Amino acid sequence: MPNKLNPSTPITDDAFKLSLYLKAADGVLECIGGLLLLFIKPQQLNSLARLLTEHELSTDPKDFIANHILKSAHNLTSASLIFGALYLLSHGVLKIILVVEVLRQRLWAYIGLIVTTAGFIVYQLYRLTYKPTLGLVLLTLFDGVVIYLTQKEYKKQKSLQP
Repeated sequence: MPNKLNPSTPITDDAFKLSLYLKAADGVLECIGGLLLLFIKPQQLNSLARLLTEHELSTDPKDFIANHILKSAHNLTSASLIFGALYLLSHGVLKIILVVEVLRQRLWAYIGLIVTTAGFIVYQLYRLTYKPTLGLVLLTLFDGVVIYLTQKEYKKQKSLQP
């Protein structure tokens, strides 16, 4: 039951923990993706794209998605793969570290998670201005909820400090 000293509820506590686990899972997936990009060559991605789109293009040569996949794979360079790998690895590692430290109730990590997530939101809002997608809208909303729950939990943890 919430009170003035502890404004959280079991529901928000559970939602906070769930959001942390989802952030950690996202971080792990970003790390896996980053590692894969480090070891894959552009030619291998081209071959994979051709293999994945071959059937669809044989039935509809103008298929937008299949052609977009092929064009995107064809335009990749080793430098862009390395950039993508470093981008994913840095985000993934940062998320994992912050989530682990928040779960260990380190006050600095709550602030770090809030600031980092706010930075992601700013970037996502920028991307939404030129290429809006439902997935990006949902991710941005989720990150807003994460910030709300994290600041709520931060206040609770700070009030418990001597």
